[in-house]
Amino acid sequence: MTRSRPRRLSRTVVFAGRIIRVERDIVRLPHGGRASMEVVRHRGSVVLVPQPAPDRVVLIRQYRYAIGRWIWELPAGSLDAGEAPRAAAARECAEEIGLTPRRLTRLGEFYPTPGFCDERMIVYRCEDLVAPARPPARDPDEQIEPRTLSLAAAWRLVSRGGIIDMKTVLGLVLIERHRRSARERVRRAGKREPRRRA
Repeated sequence: MTRSRPRRLSRTVVFAGRIIRVERDIVRLPHGGRASMEVVRHRGSVVLVPQPAPDRVVLIRQYRYAIGRWIWELPAGSLDAGEAPRAAAARECAEEIGLTPRRLTRLGEFYPTPGFCDERMIVYRCEDLVAPARPPARDPDEQIEPRTLSLAAAWRLVSRGGIIDMKTVLGLVLIERHRRSARERVRRAGKREPRRRA
C-alpha cells in the first residue's frame, strides 16, 4: 500500500539559534487540505554510557534550565558542525566526565521527539576510560558533577524517580541488552559438541 506524504508549499525560518533552528512549513496534506507544521531542526547528538567496569556506569548531575531542576543523566552532547558522531562521543566523554574512551561501541540511534524535532541521538558505550593528555574545556553554561554507580544502583534511581531523563533510561536498557547478548554468546561458546566415538 502506497502512503502519500504531505507536500511542502512554503517554509519560513522562525528562529535560528546556537543549537536549534525552528521552521514553519505550509504543507498540502494527502487529502487536499493545508496545514502549518512547526519543526525544530537539530544537528544531532550523542549519548554516552561510560563504563569503567562492566557492572558500573558514570552518570552526571547537572542543572537543566528548561525544567528548572537538577537531574541525574548519562553524559550527552550535540554534534559540532561537520563533526563525525564517533569523534563527538570521544570529545563529549572527555568534556563531561574528564575521561577519554579508548573503545567505543555504537548501541543504536533514536529520534527522541519525532513529533516536532528531527534530532537524531546516537548511543555509544564508552570503555577503557583514561585521563586525556590535557584537561578538556567545558562549556561555560555547564555545571557537571560526575559519579560512578553500579548498574543496580542506577536502576534503583530509575524506579524511585531519581532518574527522569528518557535518554538515560534508554541507555541503561541498551546496556542491559548488550550484557545479555554477551552472556548468551559466552554460554553458546561454552557448549561443546559431544565427542564422536572412533
